Order: sequence, then structure tokens, then C-alpha cells
Amino acid sequence: MTQSAISHQLRVLRGGNLVRSRRDGKSVFYSLSDDHVRTVVRTATEHIREV
Repeated sequence: MTQSAISHQLRVLRGGNLVRSRRDGKSVFYSLSDDHVRTVVRTATEHIREV
């Protein structure tokens, strides 16, 4: 993906409160918003691996 496309996807995820961001100088760090989101991502990843 291009950097522009990734930025757009991250903006969508932030808008949906699925990720949060933290700026440190010129860098921006992203993390999952909370434990509920982590659980959903973990469950989806496990499901994908089963297929």
C-alpha cells in the first residue's frame, strides 16, 4: 500500500475509535484503543488462521 492509502486507513480506524495515536516529534505511533478491540482483533486473527 502507498503511504497515502495507509494514512487514510488509519484515519478511518481513528474515526471509529479502534486505534489511538500518539505523536513524538515527526513520528506518530498507533495502538489499539482498548482491550475490547484487542479481543476482536485476536479472535479475527485466530479465525483467519483456522481457514
